[in-house]
Amino acid sequence: MNNELSLLGLAMRAGKVLSGDELVLKAIRSGDASLVVLAGDASANTQKKFRDKCSSYHIPLLIGYNRDLLGTSIGKDGRVVLALTDNGFAKLLRKRIGDSSEVEYIEHTGAEE
Repeated sequence: MNNELSLLGLAMRAGKVLSGDELVLKAIRSGDASLVVLAGDASANTQKKFRDKCSSYHIPLLIGYNRDLLGTSIGKDGRVVLALTDNGFAKLLRKRIGDSSEVEYIEHTGAEE
């Protein structure tokens, strides 16, 4: 497993990862999500939902890998969407990803910030 995904496992063991549509949406709305990770093989509707929601709430979004890799990285069966709830882990993951061709990274920052 690559370096970025092993970081997700570490964050999971630290209790800083939420998975599943409803939990992640709730974290986005409450401002608890520092970074959302969406599987590249998520349905078009799911991708649109999380792109729009992350954009509205200015949460960075990372799209890539697939549901099996994301699930394996946190020790669960296939996962389509994850939220990191810790700024430190989120920054480290963004740094490790860098210019990886496997992922699309979207920084949603508010104009008012």
